[in-house]
Amino acid sequence: MTEVLKQHLIDPEICIRCNTCEDICPVGAVMHDSRNYVVDAEKCNHCMACISPCPTGSIDNWRTVLRDAAFSTADQLTWDELPLAVELDEASVTMAVARTSSDGDSIQANGADAGLGSIVAPPSAATPVVNLYGAKNTMIATVSGNYRVTALGTDSDTHHIVLDFGSGNFPVLEGQSLGIIAPGVDVNGRAHHARQYSIANPRDGERPGYNNVSLTVKRVTVDYVGNPVLGIASNYVCDLKKGDAVQVVGPFGASFLMPNHAGSHLLMICTGTGSAPMRAMTERRRRLRATGDTLADGRLMLFFGARSQKELPYFGPLMNLPKDFIDINFAFSRTPNEPKRYVQDLMRERAADIATLLKDVNSYIYVCGLKGMEAGVLEVLRDTAIAHGMDWQALHAELKRDGRLHLETY
Repeated sequence: MTEVLKQHLIDPEICIRCNTCEDICPVGAVMHDSRNYVVDAEKCNHCMACISPCPTGSIDNWRTVLRDAAFSTADQLTWDELPLAVELDEASVTMAVARTSSDGDSIQANGADAGLGSIVAPPSAATPVVNLYGAKNTMIATVSGNYRVTALGTDSDTHHIVLDFGSGNFPVLEGQSLGIIAPGVDVNGRAHHARQYSIANPRDGERPGYNNVSLTVKRVTVDYVGNPVLGIASNYVCDLKKGDAVQVVGPFGASFLMPNHAGSHLLMICTGTGSAPMRAMTERRRRLRATGDTLADGRLMLFFGARSQKELPYFGPLMNLPKDFIDINFAFSRTPNEPKRYVQDLMRERAADIATLLKDVNSYIYVCGLKGMEAGVLEVLRDTAIAHGMDWQALHAELKRDGRLHLETY
């Protein structure tokens, strides 16, 4: 009798193609093409490392199948929706119970050990609302503003988009994201999938008292290797006009959240549009500080990288923030006649201050931006900890376990 398999599948209707599952899978079982993310049944060991980090829950789907008839990755790449579950005969299920102890359900790896950052929120974080709207029940928002936030004449055409929900319910927290569905269809005649964007405003709205959110979106004109390509969603969003209606899904994200207790410190490291959640967290603290709320107590330290000052989003507003409110460090890698400097270079220069934060259990670290920065940032944190007498291996594990080290790179 053939073996029965509890096959791990990804729901293509809900998935927002954020790459979290593929990035965190410790055995390389997740792959994707231009349409779908899928799981290879031959590689998946049911370690569950990908379940908690998924912002939509699309990863948490299973079908009991005969192993010989498992859905291939080629099949999954063609799906527009999950296949219906099929009940197997009693004898087959009995066989599954006998064998899954060696191939699946009993293996419960700690997801925090499978990746480099936390998959849990800070203990004091507010409780997020997630997945209120999906592809079949989108929220319709109205564009109330579209402003370029990088200098004209630069390659980085980055926009600050404000979306108004009117009387609709779309609650967000700093660090969450939403998805936007571009109109039209792809080359196969199918509706476009949602594309994910981090929310750039605090929980009370881009403008306090208004039911709106803001996004930081860069127009994509080349792919990762420099070939010309027009990103469908990013160009759609950057070209939006005031009054346009937009299909929105989400909100997403339950771990990349800020602490909500007095005396907590934020160490924020970002590049480009990775500044969106940092802007949200900083503005949350600024508004609390203006009212004298003790939740604003605690240190803010920001390392922000871009190719040049002109390509750095929100440069002007950042320069207007009080120096006693936030410690800002800019790293520019393409300034004429100047050496290249990246965020990790500045972090090494500020190692003593970073060490002070690492020693404080009230410190929370957030990294958002290009994937290439992740290794360098973690290396600096490791070297800083060791140089100041800390056990990095133990500290790293503690930071992940306690929701104090958050990585969101792409």
